Amino acid sequence: MMEAGVSRRTFLHGIVATGVASQVKPAATNPAGVFRPNIVYIHSHDSGRYLQPYGALAPTSNLARLAQEGTLFRQAFSAAPTCSPSRAALLTGLCPHNNGMLGLAHRGFSLNDYQQVIIHTLKAAGYTSVLSGMQHIAKDPATIGYDKILPHKDTHAVHVAPAAVEFLDSHPASPFFLDVGFFETHREYPEPTAEDLADYCPLPRPIPDTAATRKDFAAFRASARIMDQGVGKVLEAIQRNGYADNTLILSTTDHGIAFPRMKCNLTDDGWGVSMILRGPKIPRGGVCDALISHLDFFPTVCDYLGIEKPSWLQGKSFLPVLAGQVAEINQEVFAEVNYHASYEPKRAVRTSRWKYIRRFGDRKTPVLPNCDDSPSKELWVRAGWGSQILDEESLYDLLFDPTEHDNLIHDAGHGQIAQEMRDRLHRWMVATNDPLLKGPVLAPPGAVVNDPNGISPQEPVIPARSS
Repeated sequence: MMEAGVSRRTFLHGIVATGVASQVKPAATNPAGVFRPNIVYIHSHDSGRYLQPYGALAPTSNLARLAQEGTLFRQAFSAAPTCSPSRAALLTGLCPHNNGMLGLAHRGFSLNDYQQVIIHTLKAAGYTSVLSGMQHIAKDPATIGYDKILPHKDTHAVHVAPAAVEFLDSHPASPFFLDVGFFETHREYPEPTAEDLADYCPLPRPIPDTAATRKDFAAFRASARIMDQGVGKVLEAIQRNGYADNTLILSTTDHGIAFPRMKCNLTDDGWGVSMILRGPKIPRGGVCDALISHLDFFPTVCDYLGIEKPSWLQGKSFLPVLAGQVAEINQEVFAEVNYHASYEPKRAVRTSRWKYIRRFGDRKTPVLPNCDDSPSKELWVRAGWGSQILDEESLYDLLFDPTEHDNLIHDAGHGQIAQEMRDRLHRWMVATNDPLLKGPVLAPPGAVVNDPNGISPQEPVIPARSS
């Protein structure tokens, strides 16, 4: 895993142990010799792991190059398979039910305290924070507290990337934290072209193979191609302006792709995410198989820079994993759903081998508004998806059943494992003071949602339960 010529001891001494730049190029230090590389956070919308670095036939060559130049995380997970809660968890280091982001920012949900966003910790360490494009943790981006918000027509890559490039071309003083958010690969997708290979690519694991679903996934690939072009422009600007050796780049997404049984679900296809890290002393061409949560990014940055961690952080630094000091930092990771388009409370715990999912409340059938409208969804709805009965509890052996279709919760031979996983989840809910332990999770006043008995997230909204 280690970069050629960099020993584990040297890596640990240069970053993990001291957080200073004794083993880093001078360009990564300020005049006082403190390690302060720039940080560029590049994120896409609804991309999961269906991208080229993970073997998918999606045309994302710039992400593939980024992975070759850094470390690819094969077992990285968001803290929630929904948009705003996932992003908020990464940027605050807190579970959604602890940071307050229980649902979608544009529907009336918000953080309890925007001072917990990583940019404020970085500001105390001398960083200037800049936003270009999608953020989705506040209805008004000015609420978050970025030092600079770049102007752009909308949050599509074709407009966001040039804004970020213009900032980089202005030769800003280091260190800076540049947040680059692309709307892609959120629906609606662009019309696929011949380049997107509608009939010659494998489909996502949960999706049946039909002409309609093949075209639907080809449209996803078209969106991924556009997103990747934006990534390429930003990477080129970083290189052209001399920041490549002095910049930590995180590329990730919020959750799985917008297809049935993926986004907004607690299967690996729902909360598994792409994640790539490149920068000074990050192993080149590395592949990390350790279990990593988005919650771990904030404490990792603190250790990487050698700055004090805020007391509220719930994740763990994964620098010792990159250094080869330990194989794992997490014996388990957790995820939650509260509100997306509709209220659908559920929780999950995952170890390297086992997955346990618990649905809460009385509802036994799918909440269809929590799946984005698409030709793939229409196929399932016409076939009776809305009347299927869902299990209250699910237990999956991810070694023998990586697609999570064989629920072992009632299998007598797995009773002990089932109870162990229940206990893991309960301990976490108690330790984090999960409001779901006391009953339905209330929304803030003014938040709006869809009727869970509906079909589409585009249907009229109603006030969420706030008391």
